[in-house]
Amino acid sequence: MQLLRALLILLLAAGFVPPAPAQQPPTTTAAPADVASAPADASKNSSGLATKLLKPGNGTEHPAKDELVVVEFTGWTSDGKMFDSTQEHGGPHSLTLSRVLPGLSEGIQMMVVGETRRLWIPQALAFNGKEGKPAGQLTFDVTLLDMPLRAPSDVKAPPEDATQTKSGIYYKVLHPGTGQRHPKKIDEVVVQYTGWTTDGKMFDSSYTRGQAMSLPLDRVIAGWAEGIQLMVEGEKARLWIPEKLAYKGKNAPYGMLVFDIELIRIR
Repeated sequence: MQLLRALLILLLAAGFVPPAPAQQPPTTTAAPADVASAPADASKNSSGLATKLLKPGNGTEHPAKDELVVVEFTGWTSDGKMFDSTQEHGGPHSLTLSRVLPGLSEGIQMMVVGETRRLWIPQALAFNGKEGKPAGQLTFDVTLLDMPLRAPSDVKAPPEDATQTKSGIYYKVLHPGTGQRHPKKIDEVVVQYTGWTTDGKMFDSSYTRGQAMSLPLDRVIAGWAEGIQLMVEGEKARLWIPEKLAYKGKNAPYGMLVFDIELIRIR
């Protein structure tokens, strides 16, 4: 059973519709000086894809060919015209690599989390002359932010640097937030999340739905309500929630549950 399934059914039955992403004013990012062709210090794959590392990452693992990833990117045609950017869509975007341009997928598979890389994608690995789409070579700057469905290495048990609350939840900040206030139990919050059982099996994720979820804290499992109230907007944290504060052994998923949660907004 997926996390909060019963809650979502109840809310949908009452006419609840998850909020659409906020519309942001369009922005234009200037094309790099080498947009027209890959420079001499770029590396070239046998497929024809050329890449150049712009900023090293802090991860050690590479995405699989069918992995869901979170990225920021901007794309230009070879004459320097920007045709797409995550900035135009409100920020980072989740992509399944088996469903994107072949050259974009190939390039992202070379990356680790935290890395920024420039890709020069030949037409054959881009839109391949498809009518109405950008033609010719395309150039992308891509930052790989996360592989959110992968179980963390500490999924089996909280590490020593995790903080335990009085109730028994363990909590670890993965990325500090920018907000100043904490949500209250009566608040509704907008979040992205993934949940795993302690054997590393992912049982639910907002990323697989393609959008953040808006949820009232007084209608979620007790461990969620407590953990999210510790957070501020913009923060990403990992929670280890004991069974007594999750589904209490009444239904699956059983046992301690582990969640990565990003608090996007307090409504």
